[in-house]
Amino acid sequence: MDTPTVILIALASALVAALISRVYSLGKIHRKLNYMLDALEDKETNFHFSEEKFWYRRFNRTLNRIHILYDRERQEIAEQEQYYGQMLDQVRTGIVVIDLSRKWEGQVIYSNASARNLLGLATFSHIRQLGNIHQELENAFWEVSSAHEQRNSYYNERGKITLSLTASEAMLQAKQVKIVALNDITGEMVHNEELSWNKLIRVLTHEIMNTVTPIASLSHTLSQELDLETSARSLDWKELKLGLDTIASSSDGLIKFVNTYRSLTRVSAPVKKAFFVRELIEKVQQLTRESLHQAGAVCSYVEKSEDILLYADADQLSQVLVNLVKNALQAEATKIEITAEIDYAETVVITVSNNGRPISAESQEEIFVPFYTTKPEGTGIGLSLSRQIMRLHNGTLTLGRSDKRMTTFILHFR
Repeated sequence: MDTPTVILIALASALVAALISRVYSLGKIHRKLNYMLDALEDKETNFHFSEEKFWYRRFNRTLNRIHILYDRERQEIAEQEQYYGQMLDQVRTGIVVIDLSRKWEGQVIYSNASARNLLGLATFSHIRQLGNIHQELENAFWEVSSAHEQRNSYYNERGKITLSLTASEAMLQAKQVKIVALNDITGEMVHNEELSWNKLIRVLTHEIMNTVTPIASLSHTLSQELDLETSARSLDWKELKLGLDTIASSSDGLIKFVNTYRSLTRVSAPVKKAFFVRELIEKVQQLTRESLHQAGAVCSYVEKSEDILLYADADQLSQVLVNLVKNALQAEATKIEITAEIDYAETVVITVSNNGRPISAESQEEIFVPFYTTKPEGTGIGLSLSRQIMRLHNGTLTLGRSDKRMTTFILHFR
C-alpha cells in the first residue's frame, strides 16, 4: 500500500473518530440539558454539574450559572408572594380564590386569614365545606359573580353573621379562577335597622306628645274648676269630674309611656374609662343578688383570659348585663353563666348564658326590635336599648343561640 493511500485512510479514520466523538459529546450535552429542564419543571433544584473534567468544564459551568440565576429568581418570586400574602392577611376583607376548571371546580386555591376567620374555618380547601356552616352560604359562593352581589346570613358562635360577597373572574397559571371578596356587614345592617327605628320613634313621640299634652292640661284645668263650682246644680258634676279625672289619669299614663320609649333615641354618650371586666361582673352580681335569691337562681362568672381590660362606660354596660340577667330570671332560669375572653382578633367577648325557657324561632328575629315583647308587663325596649348602648361602644349585641339546652347572648367589643 502506497503512502498516499495510507494517509487518506488515516485521515478518514481521524474524521470518523472526530464525528463519533462529536456525536457522543452532543448526546451527552443533550442528556444534561434534558435532565436540567426536567428537574426545573418538577421544581427540583438540588442538583449540580461537576466542573472538574476539562472537556465539559465550560459547559457545566454555564449550566450551573443558569441554575443559580433560576434559583435566585424563584426565591425572589417566593419572597414577593409571601409579602403579598402577608399584606392580604392584614386586610379585613376576606379573599378567596376558587378554581373554575372542570377537573378541579370548587377547589380553593387561596384564602386569606380574614376569610377563614369570617367563615370560622381553620383550613379552607373546597367550597363544599361551607355547606356544613349554611347551605345557602355555599350556594352564594357558587352564584356570586361580577354582575351580582350576594348577601347571606347565618348563625355561628358569635351570633348572627351577615356577609356581603362580590366576585371577579381571571386567568391564573392557565386556569380560570373566581376571586371572591367577602365582608362582614352585620354591624352595618344593625346600624341601619337602628336608624330606621330611631326615625320612627322620633316621629311617634312628636305626634303623640303634641296630641296628648293639651288633653292632659285641659283635663287638669277642668277638674280644678269643677272643685270650685257650686252654683250649677242641674248637671251631674260628680260624674263629669270622674270622667275628667279618668281622662287626666289616662293622659298622664300615656305621657309616661311615651317618655319611656323616648329614652331609646336619647341614649347619652358613654363616659369611658379603663376597668377590669371582673369588676364589672362583680357589680352586676351585686345589683342582681336580691332578684337571684328570690328566684333561687345562681349567677356565676368564668374568665377565660387573664386580667381582661375594657375601655368603656361601666354604668351603661352594667345596665346591659343586668337587663340580660333579669330577662333570664323572667324566663325561669336557675343557672346563669357569664364568661369573658379575648378572642383570636384580640377583641373582648362577653357571653351571658342561661338555662331558662328558650326564645321561640319567630321571636328570635324580633327581640331587638323596639316595642316588641312577649311579656304581659314588658315594655319591649330593654334589648333595643342594650343594643344601642353596645353600638355606642363600637360593639355588637347578638343572640348566639336559644334552644332547650341554653340561651346565649354575645357582647362583642371591637
